Amino acid sequence: MTSEISVGRPTPLTAATVTQRPSGMPIHKYRPYEAVDLPDRTWPDNRITKAPRWLSTDLRDGNQALIDPMSPARKREMFDLLVRMGYKEIEVGFPSSGETDFNFVRSIIEEGAIPDDVTISVLTQAREDLIERTVESLRGAKRATVHLYNATAPTFRRVVFRGSKDDIKQIAVDGTRLVMEYAEKILGDETVFGYQYSPEIFTDTELDFALEVCEAVCDVWRPEEGREIILNLPATVERSTPSTHADRFEWMARHLTRREYVCLSVHPHNDRGTAVAAAELAIMAGADRIEGCLFGQGERTGNVDLVTLGMNLFSQGVDPQIDFSQIDEIRRTSEYCNQMEVHPRHPYAGDLVYTAFSGSHQDAIKKGFDAMEAEAAAAGKTVDDIEWAVPYLPIDPKDVGRSYEAVIRVNSQSGKGGIAYVLKNDHKLDLPRRMQIEFSRIIQEKTDAEGGEVTPAAIWSVFQDEYLPNPENPWGRIQVKNGQTTTDRDGIDALTVEAVVDGRDTVLTGSGNGPISAFFDALQGIGVDVRLLDYQEHTMSEGASAQAASYIECAIGDKVLWGIGIDANTTRASLKAVVSAVNRAGR
Repeated sequence: MTSEISVGRPTPLTAATVTQRPSGMPIHKYRPYEAVDLPDRTWPDNRITKAPRWLSTDLRDGNQALIDPMSPARKREMFDLLVRMGYKEIEVGFPSSGETDFNFVRSIIEEGAIPDDVTISVLTQAREDLIERTVESLRGAKRATVHLYNATAPTFRRVVFRGSKDDIKQIAVDGTRLVMEYAEKILGDETVFGYQYSPEIFTDTELDFALEVCEAVCDVWRPEEGREIILNLPATVERSTPSTHADRFEWMARHLTRREYVCLSVHPHNDRGTAVAAAELAIMAGADRIEGCLFGQGERTGNVDLVTLGMNLFSQGVDPQIDFSQIDEIRRTSEYCNQMEVHPRHPYAGDLVYTAFSGSHQDAIKKGFDAMEAEAAAAGKTVDDIEWAVPYLPIDPKDVGRSYEAVIRVNSQSGKGGIAYVLKNDHKLDLPRRMQIEFSRIIQEKTDAEGGEVTPAAIWSVFQDEYLPNPENPWGRIQVKNGQTTTDRDGIDALTVEAVVDGRDTVLTGSGNGPISAFFDALQGIGVDVRLLDYQEHTMSEGASAQAASYIECAIGDKVLWGIGIDANTTRASLKAVVSAVNRAGR
């Protein structure tokens, strides 16, 4: 007769066993965003296959958000950087706001700092005196745009301006007319002149009213072939999901009556943390141009980040038409001009974005580099000529001016892959897998005991101390000076080794079916019992002076240890590897 024993089993995790509790926060104060009725939307099926037009507003929107606005020198440094990177439309200031911005615009015009193919843009509100001052700042410019804005959202109409829809629309219409009048009066034939209008707070403005205002502005400007108007639809405050933002752009693009003569521009801010996605989806939905700042500098949580947007295109094989190849120089200049640091985790540019501390990540990256080298060699190409495919690295750090030195860094979370990568990358030592495991335990003990990061220099120091005795560090019972082998007719090798054993000059002799076997026989004469478990070797460089690295796994008594030897002669390298393991066994 048998009896069943009941064994308890853990309860499976389900949605019913995970219960979120009400936060108690005053959610009644806020309303959800309004969806757009666009059941036949087409943007989800689109892809970005070419770069949009770019406008940098670092010198205007970015600058006005700084605790300490840029000095003229810092503004010029930023302007020159943007030109070098390849931006062709740059918003350079708010000239009617004060002498600093007005004088800066005048300086880059009068000093000839603006390349012939670069269009500068200046911002103004819709007041006549401000418009006149703004246009006056552009006198003598070769290519210039006046950007006029007024707020159109219901809250602003009700709280700030206390005006009707017609009142708000009239501000935009009158402002446009004044820009045209002053441009004709002040600017000469040498200036290619453009106009941009923004219904500010577009994201909170009723779509039909935003369209009505934009159409009224177009009625005044009269866009046609050879006479573009830029309609900028700003997410002055980010209020909805990127998908809803895209819906709004597709709706506007469909309903504008002179769409072919309109440059539809997107100007996201990052209040919900999704400005980059909002910009990309708006381009998919029909926008032509993106306005933003380097590294997302700007009001509150920032403008959309032009660096991330451009590098996102690059990572998909699309030329951003902006040069990010020296991203550290771009970052340093931006930090100097803005007096604000770029976060170490910032996409593409942060100090740590190409760095792996996790052991599994390090192992995958090392294998990725090895696989690419093998693939390139098999194809008779260089690594730069084949498709990039390294785990955890969306782009090759070298393409933005970064070295590989910081790709893998070691701390208590690291594993064998990262440590092996450092030794291979910095010292050309390609450790066998089991030796990687052995040495990673040694480094792990160090990081557990001391905490923090272990630098590549510290890893190499520990490795030398553990495996590579030298005249400056002569630990262990045995030091090999020289060795000679002879082979008899039966293929048996006789080995003579000049060595220092326990501090005394000694000659060791032995025989076997190869130098290593003969050396094991010689070691028996001084009471060392060694058995070979694994042996690997590789050259560390090319040419007549190339060094060889030998790795030997040995059973020495009841210990299993690895040793390494490095020498221009492969036989001496293998003997040194045996000595490395034997000496380690006696430490």
